[in-house]
Amino acid sequence: MLSDLDLLSVQEARTLLARAREAWKQFAHVSQDEVDRIVKAVSEAASRASLDLARVAVEETGYGVVEHKFLKNKFAAVDVYEFIKGMKTVGVIREIPERKVYEIAEPVGVVAAVIPSTNPTSTAIYKVLICLKSRNAVVLSPHPAARRCILEAATVMKRAAVLAGAPDGVIECMEHVSLEGTQELMRHRLTSVILATGGMGLVRAAYSSGKPAYGVGPGNVPAYIESSADVKKAVGDVLTGKSYDNGTLCCSEQALVCDVAIEKRVREEVARQGGYFCTPEETRTLEKIAVLPSRLANPEIVGKGASVIAEKAGFRVPGGTRVLVVEPGGVGREHPLSIEKLSPILAFYVVKDWHEGCERCKAILAYGGMGHTLAIHSQDRDIVLAFGLEKPASRIIVNSSATFGAVGFSTGLAPAMTLGCGSYGGNITSDNITPMHLLNVKRLAWETRPVDIAAALEAYAKADVAPGGPPAASRSLEERVSEFLSARGLGETAPGSAAPLPAGSKAASTPIPVSALPFVSEDDVRTAIREKRKLPVGAHTLITPSAQELGNENQIFIRV
Repeated sequence: MLSDLDLLSVQEARTLLARAREAWKQFAHVSQDEVDRIVKAVSEAASRASLDLARVAVEETGYGVVEHKFLKNKFAAVDVYEFIKGMKTVGVIREIPERKVYEIAEPVGVVAAVIPSTNPTSTAIYKVLICLKSRNAVVLSPHPAARRCILEAATVMKRAAVLAGAPDGVIECMEHVSLEGTQELMRHRLTSVILATGGMGLVRAAYSSGKPAYGVGPGNVPAYIESSADVKKAVGDVLTGKSYDNGTLCCSEQALVCDVAIEKRVREEVARQGGYFCTPEETRTLEKIAVLPSRLANPEIVGKGASVIAEKAGFRVPGGTRVLVVEPGGVGREHPLSIEKLSPILAFYVVKDWHEGCERCKAILAYGGMGHTLAIHSQDRDIVLAFGLEKPASRIIVNSSATFGAVGFSTGLAPAMTLGCGSYGGNITSDNITPMHLLNVKRLAWETRPVDIAAALEAYAKADVAPGGPPAASRSLEERVSEFLSARGLGETAPGSAAPLPAGSKAASTPIPVSALPFVSEDDVRTAIREKRKLPVGAHTLITPSAQELGNENQIFIRV
């Protein structure tokens, strides 16, 4: 049965969408200069209000640290603005003269922006800026636990936008918040696109609404410290990221994985920089208060400080403790603290080498963080590349904090508070979301070659690939292969091509040299098995453990 709040919330969603739609009809036709003036004004207003908004957010939600929320607000108001301010989002945004194509930007309409309680004001600032830059109207749906601070942020930005010339209604925010109202906002015919940040239930609701949606789920982020890493810096990056705003960012480190060769140094550095290693008994009590039976983080510990959480669990930690370090012993339902914890609780794992580290990180990602983020600390470029090629993560942060690297603060990634997880995590994109994701791009395309079917058929026939016909019998396989390679400037097969033909075959008299592959994953081996071909490997080929085992079983490797 619907409650009075549900009815109010549903009606408010409809009213605000109608108002936003009318405002968008005007805003969709403003010039680039007008858009840029409005976006700049909103950015400046949000920047000035950053500290006040941070205080209200912590006071209302009880999550995080005022100084860190202030920094998040500044990042959203200033860094995001600096990144997007030069983007062309009106009219012709790109010309491709060699292809005679013009690309034209059109706004999508009204954006339904769902805002979480963990990062409420910074996410609101970020989403409003990218919506306005792409000439869209936006209706915010706050998390009920952060309604007041999100409303205040929206009011600050709406006032600045209208004073700068934006139509009233281009920024709206729901005051009566309920699940029914949020669902109405996402499903309504006037909603064009959904920007959803929150738990998996919310993200699934966004994707099942029938509307285009950018939804991002949890990020069970592992940070791997390999033997060649700068241990002091690596540990500092992990602890700084994990303790930042008490671990409320979805890209904050959830597990530290290190090689056994450097375990002693890592443990000493963790303790020196404010990490407290919990005893097995303390770990068991933490499991009971930090993780719900549903294997989700308990809201009572989300965003709380390390000492506060320890006290709730019935033990004390030394002054200056930044992070509680636990050793779950494994990953999965039997190891509750291997989940995303959204607090300064860090799982700790030791592995034999980078091969085992690779598999451990994949297991952590598979348990609630598929497609999100991974950090690796290493000076070995081959191992870093192997991680980048093999891991189901959309952002692999190298020698930096995952927390700051994923959002584009300490890396060259697009500054963003909404981070796509790709098909790994059931998302439509693996990008950091920018204004360009909120545009329809039309393309003007001029003719580049006249249509002459007879001439095209003749050209294909001469190329010996006429549709429906077999290869010319007058030319041998050897001749056609040689011609193919010569046309591409190659004197040997490309990495991953088939092995030399068996002795006695027509082309075996002049075998084609084969180069060793630089890297082989399990997927490469499965593809080779399916296609009934061999994989050339050498002394310097990096082969993942699972690929090695499967390849040996099926005798898929040839040594070159």
